[in-house]
Amino acid sequence: MAGQDAASAVDESEALLLRGVVSGHPPDAIDQLYHRYAGRIYGLGMRLLGDRQLAEELVQETFVRLWRNAGSFDPRRGTVTAFVLTMARRIAIDLWRRPSSRPFEPEPPDAPAPRDEVDAVLTTVAVNEAMATLSPQHREVLELSYRGDLTQSDIAAMLGIPIGTVKTRSYYALRALKVALQERGLDA
Repeated sequence: MAGQDAASAVDESEALLLRGVVSGHPPDAIDQLYHRYAGRIYGLGMRLLGDRQLAEELVQETFVRLWRNAGSFDPRRGTVTAFVLTMARRIAIDLWRRPSSRPFEPEPPDAPAPRDEVDAVLTTVAVNEAMATLSPQHREVLELSYRGDLTQSDIAAMLGIPIGTVKTRSYYALRALKVALQERGLDA
């Protein structure tokens, strides 16, 4: 529960900073967001675009658009992290499509498209956010099942609870997770 409270505090702090970009208070709000996200966006740009200059351009363009569009952030649709990374993903795709950004040599046919890798990152962020909304008991059962690769019998033995309880928690956890993912724009 403490981890969820810390995540909520970070989310609220970043949402206040984004509102500060719009209102001008605090005056260094965009700088604070830059320090929190520039490294991640640059790393994403290097992975997706494979070029240092394009990655730097991605960071710059993301923060220009963030400054211009900060007022469109809606905390009911997701976190600031999801908002910023989605924006960066769109810009990376635009940069990749720009003819001057493409390498002259042909890409191997099995090379992943930039969109696929960014979509995977955004999906991971959304799933982690959705998991954080579950009760501790529901989250525990799903994590043991999917991340721990345990059977329901193994989970029951490990937690010292009846297998019927594990099945019930799994059922309600998956229902709640589906709703939380749909709220974040993912079809479960």
